[in-house]
Amino acid sequence: MSGYEPLIGPVHPPGLHVMTFNVRRRLDAAAFSPADRWSVRAPRVRTLLRTEVPTLVGLQEALPDQASLVRDSLGPAYRLIGHGRSATGGGEGCPIVYDAGRLELLRWSQKALSDSPDVAGSRSWGNPIARVLVTALFRDRSTEQSFTAMNTHLDPLSHRSRVRSAAVIREGAADAGTPVVVTGDLNSRASSRPMSTLLEGDGLRDAWDAASARLTPEWGTYARYRAPRSKGARIDWILVSSGVTVDRTAINAGRIDGGWPSDHLPVQTVLRVLAEEAA
Repeated sequence: MSGYEPLIGPVHPPGLHVMTFNVRRRLDAAAFSPADRWSVRAPRVRTLLRTEVPTLVGLQEALPDQASLVRDSLGPAYRLIGHGRSATGGGEGCPIVYDAGRLELLRWSQKALSDSPDVAGSRSWGNPIARVLVTALFRDRSTEQSFTAMNTHLDPLSHRSRVRSAAVIREGAADAGTPVVVTGDLNSRASSRPMSTLLEGDGLRDAWDAASARLTPEWGTYARYRAPRSKGARIDWILVSSGVTVDRTAINAGRIDGGWPSDHLPVQTVLRVLAEEAA
């Protein structure tokens, strides 16, 4: 028994339980610490997902087998969109896993964050490896409301790439024509230029600030398998547009079987997409 109790757990309509989770790419080389080995972490990831049961989760650093494990952990109703970021569509990606019993997928796309977004694997802004944005339009079968989900992982090395990518995401959200939810490891603190670029104007809001209730301290989300620190670097984000109400939010620092599922802490939010006339 893991002894793990849900931080939020299953959510009933009209609430949507959204999670962003850098699952930490699988590296099982002997040089890495036991806490980082996928063979150790995979059961913890299963327990986390089976207990929390998010309606939608944006993953980062997910290799295909890791994304499949997340989907399968959540049950047969869940589906997965997105693929690897390389020119061939393989390798590490930013897939979205969602409850197809609750959410109807209307369309989706994966674009490179570059000057050539339709060229898979392309790089333009100083990032040494390709970065992608997965965008999906959903209809909530329970409420009939539509919304757009966007998921990404911004480059940790190139500040220019993060700023340019942030502008692309902000513009995409503005053009969506629906309420928007953005999930991602943005590798950016609240005071950074990428975040000010994303939150410029009245388009997107930080779900942490917008929430009616915060269930946890504002832990730093890049904990690296250590006890979390209050007021640390919050670099994993959920952002929302107008038309979305945030009921509660949390940063999940829970230990499972004595350790953590990833070097990043999942961020979880319960939100509601408002009817158009109420937005």
